[in-house]
Amino acid sequence: MAEINHFEYGWITPALSYALSVLGSILGLVCAGRIRTARTTGQRAWWGLLSAWALGGTAIWAMHFMAMLGFAVDNTRIRYDVPLTVASTAIAVVAVGIGLAIVGTGRLNPVRLIAGGIFTGAGVASMHYTGMAAMRLNGSLGYDTLRVALSVVIAVVASTVALWLAMTVRRGLAIFVSALVMGVAVNGMHFTGMSALSVHRHERVGEVTTGATGSTLLVPIVLAVLFGVVGLLYALLAAPTDDDVAAAAYLDGRRVSEPAAATSTPAPDPVGLRARSTLGQPGTPFPSRGDTPPR
Repeated sequence: MAEINHFEYGWITPALSYALSVLGSILGLVCAGRIRTARTTGQRAWWGLLSAWALGGTAIWAMHFMAMLGFAVDNTRIRYDVPLTVASTAIAVVAVGIGLAIVGTGRLNPVRLIAGGIFTGAGVASMHYTGMAAMRLNGSLGYDTLRVALSVVIAVVASTVALWLAMTVRRGLAIFVSALVMGVAVNGMHFTGMSALSVHRHERVGEVTTGATGSTLLVPIVLAVLFGVVGLLYALLAAPTDDDVAAAAYLDGRRVSEPAAATSTPAPDPVGLRARSTLGQPGTPFPSRGDTPPR
């Protein structure tokens, strides 16, 4: 059995993975808050997509890959199958998106919350072990059944809590504290699943040549995360807030009521000037003596 090191670079990779999970959780919770205030189905779908990308893509999957950079196996080089790695990303985003759709449509109740948490938790666990299956190294992987089951339970509980927070938390400080808690839960699930892993190194000597190295994938993944975070921030800053929507509705109400008030009652005309108003209009002939009827 080969020796495994989960922290090859010390506490740098777990610290960065935790920071990514907290950042993604903050953005995901803020976007999820916009789902509750959206007025149309299209707006709800848009904010649900952004929240799923923030939670599934940044808080869960990017955290997973960052933590995997610190994973090393003695006397073997690790590479990653690119299609499986991309598939693990899609699994995380789709699972979170469906979970948000389950709890975000209709009134939130325990049945919806539990169903969404189970589905999302199963998707997060599938993402983790799909990402593990994408590893290519000079050995075979084995898992401890009890710890795998524990990691799945943690994923389901963490997903249920995350969905509940996404639908209930609104204030800034509460969002920040919730993101800290979600970061602990996501990292706890990851490292519990990693502790279940064992590697049985093959006797043959030779480097694995299929797949991409972690350093090769790091640059595109970091760029995708940066562009994703910038895009999420731009969408949040460009979208109108609740105060903006209320102010626009107030102004629209004033525009509708003012013309109606102006035309509802005519102004008084005590001396009959309104009847003589045609005299002052251009093109109106001035009356002459001949136009006066005889007495």
